Amino acid sequence: MSAIDLDAYFRRIGYDGTRAPTLTTLRAIHALHPQAIAFENLDPLLGKPVRLDAASLQGKLVHDGRGGYCFEHNLLFGHVLTALGFETRWLAGRVMWLQPDIPVLPRTHMLLLVTIDRERYIADVGFGGMTLTAPLRLVPDVEQSTPHESFRIVGSDGGFVLQAKVRDAWSPLYWFDLQKQILPDYEMANWYQCTHPSSLFTAGLIIARSGADRRYALRDNVLTVHHAGNSERRVLRTPDELRDTLTGPLGLKLPNAPELEDVFKRMTAGAA
Repeated sequence: MSAIDLDAYFRRIGYDGTRAPTLTTLRAIHALHPQAIAFENLDPLLGKPVRLDAASLQGKLVHDGRGGYCFEHNLLFGHVLTALGFETRWLAGRVMWLQPDIPVLPRTHMLLLVTIDRERYIADVGFGGMTLTAPLRLVPDVEQSTPHESFRIVGSDGGFVLQAKVRDAWSPLYWFDLQKQILPDYEMANWYQCTHPSSLFTAGLIIARSGADRRYALRDNVLTVHHAGNSERRVLRTPDELRDTLTGPLGLKLPNAPELEDVFKRMTAGAA
């Protein structure tokens, strides 16, 4: 925990408010984190290890201007909350989003349980293009608004399912329960996600960032910008377009990795 530099983290997300462990503080930094720090899988795609110790998380996501995926985002966020004095518990979930033909998946997603004045909240700043931009009360069957979509939590199979309201229909994001997780649990899932050939994170580009009034989502060379009520889709046809999008609207500082050029060429091949 001592490795987390709160001053540097707050500069990174643009927060200068109170540091008291209150719901107001949680809501404020939960909204800012996914706006400032993108969801991205460049390291797994390049065959580089994803390290989950606090110093590595801070170095990559805070000081180097990079992003990461769920374990990186939510471990960093969890360390920050603990340093601020919040009562937190690390949880794990089974992804259901865009997986209609797979009945059960392993626990490969991380989220947080935060307790404030005896009320429990779910916090999750690392679910890609549908990441929460506000904490949710852990109260079943209640529609809850966020700066973006509305969400609800429903009871299911001894746990809960987080659902998002998309085009007036409820879609499941992931199943979770309240079993406490520890770092080795995530290390195992992290190794699978960043090395297994069937992992989405080793197969193509998956980049996302939440703006104040929109969401950006990139899959390979297709950029989608979701506004309230409509979406815009754009095919990126050259490596330069792809690079400019990553460093522009997606807000990434790219790593110094010559092999990235081959990735950009592969992602845009045949699109010109």
